[in-house]
Amino acid sequence: MRRDIEFNADGVKLRGWLYKPNKGKKPFPTVVMAHGFSGIKEMGLDLYAEVFAKAGLAVLVYDNRCLGSSGGQPRQDIDPTMQLRDYRSAITFAQQQSECDSNRIGVWGTSYTGGTVCAVAALDRRVKAVVSQVPFMNGHRNLQQFLPIGSVQGFHEMLDEDRIRRVSGKKSAYVKMCSLDPSEPHVFPGEETYNYIHQYVDADPKCTWENRVTIRSLEYMVEYDVTGYMKMISPTPLMMIVSEVDTTTPSDIALELYHMVQGPKDLKVISSNHYGAYTEKFNETSVAAKDWFVRYL
Repeated sequence: MRRDIEFNADGVKLRGWLYKPNKGKKPFPTVVMAHGFSGIKEMGLDLYAEVFAKAGLAVLVYDNRCLGSSGGQPRQDIDPTMQLRDYRSAITFAQQQSECDSNRIGVWGTSYTGGTVCAVAALDRRVKAVVSQVPFMNGHRNLQQFLPIGSVQGFHEMLDEDRIRRVSGKKSAYVKMCSLDPSEPHVFPGEETYNYIHQYVDADPKCTWENRVTIRSLEYMVEYDVTGYMKMISPTPLMMIVSEVDTTTPSDIALELYHMVQGPKDLKVISSNHYGAYTEKFNETSVAAKDWFVRYL
């Protein structure tokens, strides 16, 4: 049902899995998918891929560059522009596989890549359907809601200091991704992120996830904005899945951008926080996405 794959993306080897349905005749309609900010494929993407494969879809799952099993340097450097381009390389690779129907390709993204797949669908007409789950859409606006008021100045001072470091020829410094200690510098505060990630890390001694990202990644995050792509998605069908109580990727931003899309489109609202999309609401989110891809691919 699943085989390991790797492909070249602008000089970097990206690695992942290709799922093939157990029944039916190839080539199959295919979904291309990658995780959100710092996430790796073992953090629940296999479960989504299995739901999709049981419905007759091939699925290409891969780790983003510089993360997990994929290549790329420096490690834990998260560049959303390159991730967008890597989705397009992944589509090209999928089209070359005998299991995959090159004319029926969909893209799925979540959180950080939830915004990215909207841009991919707008730019790449090979994409015939897109699912955007609890998406991060606009870095500046997201951080205005996400960061405590008292932390804003210190955050930007950290970015400025890191740029001075890089201009002087040194590498970007690192900051922790998450922590239960509020006094320790880290990107995503609170127990929600820590508990979601560590349910996988603690259960797998071979887990490749690292609790750090480059400070440059946060500068990229501030620059991140897919607003201008939203009106370009149509006529590619878009499903957006948002959480009622999302303090990680605030849903008001996602909903505003969703209404910019002419359609066809559909909106699913789940009664949970950001990470509930992957956990207690997994059946709802996976089935909604599966049905969307089956309908349009």
